[in-house]
Amino acid sequence: MNTVAIIQARIGSTRLPGKVLENIGGETMLSRVIKRTQRATRLDKIVIATTIRPDDDVIVTECVHLNTPVFRGDEQDVLDRYYKAAMQHQADVVVRITSDCPLIEPEVIDKAVKVFESQHPTVDYVANTLPPRTFPRGLDVEVMSCEALARAWNEDKNPAWREHVTPYIYRNPKQFNLYALTNNVDYSALRWTVDTPEDLELIRRIYNHFKQDNFNWRDVLNLLEQHPDWLEINSAIKQKQVD
Repeated sequence: MNTVAIIQARIGSTRLPGKVLENIGGETMLSRVIKRTQRATRLDKIVIATTIRPDDDVIVTECVHLNTPVFRGDEQDVLDRYYKAAMQHQADVVVRITSDCPLIEPEVIDKAVKVFESQHPTVDYVANTLPPRTFPRGLDVEVMSCEALARAWNEDKNPAWREHVTPYIYRNPKQFNLYALTNNVDYSALRWTVDTPEDLELIRRIYNHFKQDNFNWRDVLNLLEQHPDWLEINSAIKQKQVD
């Protein structure tokens, strides 16, 4: 099976415009996400899915610098962007990652892909975002068959859902077989994604501490145990919900 990680990225952001190119420890956030994803061992390819807007030419420039393939598609219909990127790169399995997760964990990516490989074709979709959520927000990984993605692309008529790619799949458990990847300890209260300046401040502190990118998510847990006050930086931020 050809397993392709597709990372969605664009300059436009409601709460923190340009966040994907913000500097984190000397590299852009997009670079951090790509390089951490590259450390996963069960992926065949990584593709950045951005938009056709001229504003996102800078995303393409950064991807050229990082030697990472780019697909350009619809700005709002992200499901269409994912499906066409998957088709272009002949994916059998699609791994969805977002570019605002600079602590994305290769170990968790590999675990999700391994579960999918062992359960497919019985299972169509594996994610650590399904209830009960137990991983920190910001380690989000979704793995799906290209057949499931294609069915969503063809059948989903809700623009709000299509903007978030996978709601048609995980909100239709009678039509798709779902598997929730969980951790034995619940860390779902932790927020490691970047949507606001407060989120970015926390991530920068973490990277400034390690001064490199070879740390894993357990190292971050240990660091935050030593600095519990850091958790207050973005504790008031609420995650936007899908309609």
